[in-house]
Amino acid sequence: MDDGLGNSGNTAPRELIHFVTQQTRFALINNIPQHPEQLPSMYELKEVNPSVSDATVYKHIQKLIDAGIVKEVALDDDQRQQGYPWKFYGLTEKGRAFLDDHNLLAAEETLQQIYDTISDKPEKMVKYENAPRPN
Repeated sequence: MDDGLGNSGNTAPRELIHFVTQQTRFALINNIPQHPEQLPSMYELKEVNPSVSDATVYKHIQKLIDAGIVKEVALDDDQRQQGYPWKFYGLTEKGRAFLDDHNLLAAEETLQQIYDTISDKPEKMVKYENAPRPN
């Protein structure tokens, strides 16, 4: 199934949800709309994630770009100023739509609401969901 996000593989929505909700990637995704211009630089992303190494932030941003969730936007050569960033990161239209469709941009929403958006759950998962739980 083509997820419409530039992936050539067969990525099911639940697999893409799992991918974007990995802790570091999900934090980075949420950092983008929090930014006043919704286009933070790599430096800003690293600063708002101090417990994550610079290399890890970069690696996860690249994975999000490869998945079609995030895009890299650069200033034209004539707009660049020495000492200022010229590359920025924003959500793609398709990425934003996917995240909105699955309630992944609503920071105040509960994880249960995210979980409930998964429509193609395997039979075993449904079985385990209905298993008895301790009080």
